[in-house]
Amino acid sequence: MGLLSVADLVSGYSSADMILKGVGMDVEAGEIVCVIGPNGAGKSTLMKTIAGLLSPQAGSIEMAGESIAGLRARDIARRGVAFVPQESNVFPSMSVRENLEIGGYVDDGPTRPRIEAMFARFPMLAEKRRAAARTLSGGQRQILAMAIAMMVEPRLLMLDEPSAGLSPVMAEELFDAIREIRASGVAVVMVEQNALEALHLSDRAFILVDGRNSRSGPAAELAADPDVRRAFLGL
Repeated sequence: MGLLSVADLVSGYSSADMILKGVGMDVEAGEIVCVIGPNGAGKSTLMKTIAGLLSPQAGSIEMAGESIAGLRARDIARRGVAFVPQESNVFPSMSVRENLEIGGYVDDGPTRPRIEAMFARFPMLAEKRRAAARTLSGGQRQILAMAIAMMVEPRLLMLDEPSAGLSPVMAEELFDAIREIRASGVAVVMVEQNALEALHLSDRAFILVDGRNSRSGPAAELAADPDVRRAFLGL
């Protein structure tokens, strides 16, 4: 049994606008999976539906064999799924520590040990603990957003375009942080604009086109496939 299993998923923003038209995806524990495809393919819609921000119209979503389709986002988070949206993913006027405290409210357990664990994992956040989130660089904000999501101690972390707008150097630091999260045993699903880098980072990949599955397989094989390189990587 996989960690996450999505089958025949139909979802969108209105009954007349179904973005996903029967998408399937699976994620195993402790792996990185990327979802790539052209703009409008349904990548972000897939993430939002799994996270409970959109309600599926058909299909199934299971986490460790338990259906989570249609549950509230808070209840899905409590089942081990954390989602970092592309935008509005930190509280700008609050300090780094306060942001982490907010992230911990979903879980009823004590937050202090988890905050200290985040500071140990991301030393930059410890150094900036009293700084307002708005004063952080773009890459630092993204790492804070991931740390907020990690406060629920998830089994699955979903990232929507985590490197958007970052310099190559900051993007590489972010990808290093993602590798460290995976090394801790947390599975990662990422939608990423830098498709080639995402494939190099990932174990497996799913390619969406027009709300449907186009290709899937080991990320390294897809990165080396001439048709994929030409159609999706611009190479």
